[in-house]
Amino acid sequence: MMNNTTKSQVCKVPPGTVITGKWHKNSYRIVRPLGQGANGIVYLAESINGPVALKISENGVTITSEVNVLKHFSKVQGSALGPSFIDVDDWIRPGVSSPISFYVMEYIRGESFLSFIEKRGKEWTGILCLQLLSDLDRLHQEGWVFGDLKPDNLLVSGNPPKIRCIDVGGTTVQGRAIKEFTEFFDRGYWGAGSRKAEPSYDLFAVAMIIINVAYPSRFTRNDQPVKQLKSIIANTDSLRRIDTVLYQAIDGKYQRAADMRKDLVMKLSQAKKDQSVAPKKRATRGAQNQTRTSKKSRTYTNVSRNRQPKRAKQKGGVLETVLLLLFVSLGYLLYLYGQIL
Repeated sequence: MMNNTTKSQVCKVPPGTVITGKWHKNSYRIVRPLGQGANGIVYLAESINGPVALKISENGVTITSEVNVLKHFSKVQGSALGPSFIDVDDWIRPGVSSPISFYVMEYIRGESFLSFIEKRGKEWTGILCLQLLSDLDRLHQEGWVFGDLKPDNLLVSGNPPKIRCIDVGGTTVQGRAIKEFTEFFDRGYWGAGSRKAEPSYDLFAVAMIIINVAYPSRFTRNDQPVKQLKSIIANTDSLRRIDTVLYQAIDGKYQRAADMRKDLVMKLSQAKKDQSVAPKKRATRGAQNQTRTSKKSRTYTNVSRNRQPKRAKQKGGVLETVLLLLFVSLGYLLYLYGQIL
């Protein structure tokens, strides 16, 4: 039992507090909170090796589960989906009879997913989601499902930009029930499938993340949710370019993230090609119009030039006729003069 401290207050730690592990004796000074969830609070803390993220939870089982996930992530070759694991321990807090569990992980410096895209442009949505699908494919092959996949749990860090996850609390072994979810990104909420932990669950969430970029304020579900989602896709320019990929993810057709990634690459490439062809067509039309105008100008010029010789010929013909008449008249006068003599 806790002395004068309720469960809801256990995880709340003021800045400046130094947390020292009972077993490993590592110390961490709390700087500020980074985020709060159903199973604890994550803080920015200072360690002997620099800044870290430290999560405190009143539920030791949750801490153990998340630490196992982080350790497993570190074994997934080529994946940087989640933060790297650093330390796990118990803290004996003054005034609290039972030890408080905490773990320490890499502090990822970065910008929130939606904020990054808002500043850099929506064309980054496809690039980042292709990265995400690559990491998810590796995770799925190891037998896990991320679960609570949403923009709030995604950061973009580094140069070149790389998508990273900051909360692994919803990560679940495949075949079990999803532990944590957020309604807008949960296929069960939209009537598009169960909450069984399988790759298609995460891929539905990826489709919803892309839709969320187009609709940052999100929207309310109606009485035909799947039909509603497909209608939104069909009537939104940025989503319509990759419509078949989104439809299949919503319908649970993809069983592997690699397959969804492959189709997304093709759709994005085609959309880029169409965009580059459109200006060329406009330029071609302009050139054709200019060519027609030039041809007309040349035609008018030729006509004008052709008319000039005709006028000259007409003038020459009149002069010849006059001279001929004068010559005939002169001959006739000479004839009359000879008769008189």
